[in-house]
Amino acid sequence: MSGASASPLAPYAVSEANSRGRLVPEDAPSSRSQFQRDRDRVIHSTAFRRLEYKTQVFVNHEGDLFRTRLTHSIEVAQIARSLARALHLNEDLVEAISLSHDLGHTPFGHAGQDALNDCMKAFGGFEHNLQSLRIVDLLEERYAAFDGLNLCFETREGILKHCSLKNAALLGEVGARFINKTQPSLEAQLCNLADAVAYNNHDVDDGLRAGLISLEQLEAVPVFARHCAAVRAQYPGLAERRLIHETVRRLINEFSLDLIETSRHKIAESGVASLADVHHAGAPLVAFSPAMLEQLQALQRFLRDNLYWHYKVLREMSKARRIISELFNAFMNDPRLLPPQYQRMAQDEKARAVADYIAGMTDRYAVKEHRRLFSISEP
Repeated sequence: MSGASASPLAPYAVSEANSRGRLVPEDAPSSRSQFQRDRDRVIHSTAFRRLEYKTQVFVNHEGDLFRTRLTHSIEVAQIARSLARALHLNEDLVEAISLSHDLGHTPFGHAGQDALNDCMKAFGGFEHNLQSLRIVDLLEERYAAFDGLNLCFETREGILKHCSLKNAALLGEVGARFINKTQPSLEAQLCNLADAVAYNNHDVDDGLRAGLISLEQLEAVPVFARHCAAVRAQYPGLAERRLIHETVRRLINEFSLDLIETSRHKIAESGVASLADVHHAGAPLVAFSPAMLEQLQALQRFLRDNLYWHYKVLREMSKARRIISELFNAFMNDPRLLPPQYQRMAQDEKARAVADYIAGMTDRYAVKEHRRLFSISEP
């Protein structure tokens, strides 16, 4: 992608002039933009720091070199900023969204989320995107004047990638688009796809590093095979580690360039001239070409069948689901086992307070908490 310097925002990009602002009005920052302020608040939050010890694919104790939710979020932000610059969108906003989009994820990745959702079925369920919004709107306790981080509407909109209609009805303005079938900002659309580019390609790297998938297996995926063959032809005898990195780098570049060109075409073809036009466009305007989307989906299917469903990964995820379920049941049966802060919250909504506590845990904290509750041993 081009290394060109930042250029003026497109008329349909989000800007401070067309922003819907914050839930609690504040004086404008003196030395940074509103969306830089959002980014900074996210980075300094407790929930952001916890991402360092939350699983991406591999449980945190399995190795120091695998992605965590924190490194994944940073990688998404890097890709998203490059894409935003090329499309003349708001780089500061996409960075704020990217860094905050996984704040609500449970320990143990999707296995933890599925287990907590099962536990919460009778109490409204659990959605990690909704939990991310709940964190920045309510649960973070850093400021005297308001709960949460009081982020701009557009950052909050980008965090809420998916939401059930039932929950959307409870969220007011930020949930209205799911009911009205309108589109979020192009920045929010872009972050959603930057997330897919990051995790698919980097899960390839982590899966190879872990020895759960092989280069030979991956060469059944056409887009990977093509780039891997080109690297081998250009650099004969290249060590496997560098071969993998070079191939993954080229994959990310191809997906990114396709997204830029396809989105440019769709935006121009749509005739949007303002942020309001984007909201009423009828369909997302940031997208991959059909051919590239097919290649991305082929890679996703490969990872599902060969990595996410690998028996060693499934064994760890089975343990994770049991830990989450047993913690939930213990706290629901006796809320006095909760820390004092959550005991107070449980007086109003017991199940939601328990879910908030569990969702905020890191992998290793959940393991330790489970041991403290269920293991009788010498100190």
